[in-house]
Formats: sequence, structure tokens, C-alpha cells
Amino acid sequence: MTPSCDRTVFVHDWLNGMRGGEKCLDLFSRDFPGAPVYTLLADRSALSLQLLSHPIVASGMLARLPFFPRRYRWFLPLFPRAIEAFALPEGTKLVVSMSHCVAKGVRPPPGAKHLCYCFTPMRYAWDMSAAYFGRGLKHAVLSPFLARLREWDRASAARVDRFVAISECVRKRIADHYGREASVVYPPVDLDFFTPDPKVAREDFWLVAGAMVPYKRVDLAIDAAKLSGRRLVVVGTGSEERALRERARGAANVEFAGKVDDETLRDLYRRCRCLLFPGEEDFGIVPVEAQACGAPVVAYAAGGALETLVEDGTAVFFREETPYALLAAAEKLSGMFFSHADLRKNAERFSAKRFLDGLHAEVETLLRGD
Repeated sequence: MTPSCDRTVFVHDWLNGMRGGEKCLDLFSRDFPGAPVYTLLADRSALSLQLLSHPIVASGMLARLPFFPRRYRWFLPLFPRAIEAFALPEGTKLVVSMSHCVAKGVRPPPGAKHLCYCFTPMRYAWDMSAAYFGRGLKHAVLSPFLARLREWDRASAARVDRFVAISECVRKRIADHYGREASVVYPPVDLDFFTPDPKVAREDFWLVAGAMVPYKRVDLAIDAAKLSGRRLVVVGTGSEERALRERARGAANVEFAGKVDDETLRDLYRRCRCLLFPGEEDFGIVPVEAQACGAPVVAYAAGGALETLVEDGTAVFFREETPYALLAAAEKLSGMFFSHADLRKNAERFSAKRFLDGLHAEVETLLRGD
């Protein structure tokens, strides 16, 4: 039997927007009204009313640091200590951490069971350090710290009683890096909101959407658009935005839309010729949202895309991370017919109900001690 909300605690790395991880927390926390949420950083102005209905406990240690809310990534070396500093309430029976960085390293109180819904072992420490820090002097300087971070990350996995991964590729990384088994429960897509609209006509433009960070490879989409002259709409913000805007300088066919609301994003999904998904993702909620709205996808054939997309059925894959390979896949897609019904049916595999049923079953299994 799942513990009552006053005996359940949630832990999340940071809460400063409503991206895929925060949406998972938003949905699952509805079944635990009033359960506290512990996090390193909380920007309440950026959170849903549902999350704001929970007591949110932010790190007091980090909050005292100058510039922390705006430059929180600078303080990564302090994150392990800060997550361990939380004193979770006595009498807690269930800790649910939703982790892509250090949240899983929280110390559960005596008698509590700890389930980690793992978005990924931290990318910058394990699989993608070169993508984040380059291969030059910066990476060399950071290497000793990253080695210590990996050591802490591996050791802190022992505080988790049960791992649940968001995809098969993340399940494999958990096994590789932590030596632990994990079940898989796919994240949810809001299928009631992301829907096709038969009254809206498809237009001749490509769309790329998401955070502008190195591993997303938005640069490939921009370069392919420059080569082809095709109109490209780029949605999102992030650390790479300035460099990407500079890369697109002089290309009138590349438009930067910045951060948009959900209604605008849905409209773009409904109108675009296709979504470009050029990076390797752990799961990739954006292409599933696009398919739910009837848009086919051009995707790099790696990571979560291999689980969420159907080659030549709902997507066209490219297998070399070059703008030429992406462009060839996009040109192939332009000559294909995609059934809106098939796109929608594929997206429906990732419903909120399946997510909730799956995660509740994992909690019940943990508490029974199976």
C-alpha cells in the first residue's frame, strides 16, 4: 500500500521551469497531495500551480551564495554536499527522487524506502563531458573534479533501493555506471493537449525545439537549413543560443522564436512540415509531442529516438552526425506520405495513464519488498 502523502517525500534536482522532468513530477505528485518537494533551487514564478500546491524546500546552503539562482550551473561542485545536507522528515516511509544530476544522492531517513526515477546518470560526468566542456584546456582542468564526481555518483547509488529508468538506453547506462538493475517506465506526454487539428494546414518549414545546449546538436539543423535554403524555425533558449545565432548569421531562412508558450509550440507542431531531432536524447519528449500533433520527425538514430519513433513509419533516421546526412533524411521525408492516424497512435504509447500505472506499480513492488 502506498504511504500517505504526509509520509512521502519528493526530491528533484532543481525546479526553474516546466520541462520534461518537472512535468513528470507535476503529474505523479498529484497522487500525493501536500507531500513536500526538496530541491536545490526553486523558481516559484516558473512552476505550475500543481507543484506550488506542495511545500517546496530549497537548499538553504546554496541560496546564500551570490548569483546562484541565475548561474546555478557554476556551483556544480557543491551539489553533492548540498543534496546530502537535506534532513528529510522523520517518519518518512517513501522517498521518490527524480534525478538527472544529484537528487538520487539524498540521504533517506531510517526506515524509508527510496525509489529513483532516473532521467539519466549525469551526462556531463559520464557520457557527454566532451560535449559540455570540449576536449581542450577546460576539459583537462575539470578532469580531476569530474573523476571525483563520478566516484561520488557511483557511491551514492547505494542509497537507492529501486531504480526506474525513463528508457532502455538509460536503463543500460544505470547498469554500466552504477552496476544496478532498473525497470523502465516511459515519461508521459499530454495527449489531451497535444492533438492534431484538421483545420490547420501543413506549411513548408522545418522545426527544431528544445534547450540550446551542446548535446542537442541544433547546429546540425542550422547548417542543414543553410545548405538547403529551407525555412527553419528554432524554438528554445540556453547556453548555446549566442553561438547558434552567430552560426545562423546571414541566413534569412533561419528564424529564432525564443522561448514560447505551450499553445504556440502546439501550433508550430501542427503547421511544420517536420520536426528535426538532431541530438542523442535519453528519451525525447519533443518528438512524441510533435507526433501527437501529426508531425513526422527527422531524427538521429541513437538513444531514446530508437524507442519512441518508427523508422519510415513515423520518422526518417540519419546515422551520421553531419548536416549532409540530416539534409538527406529531410529530403527523403519530403517525398513520403505519413498517416496522421499512425503518428497519433505511436504517440499514444506514452500516455499519462501508462506512466502513472507503471510508476505506481514500481512503488508497490518496492514497498512489498519484492
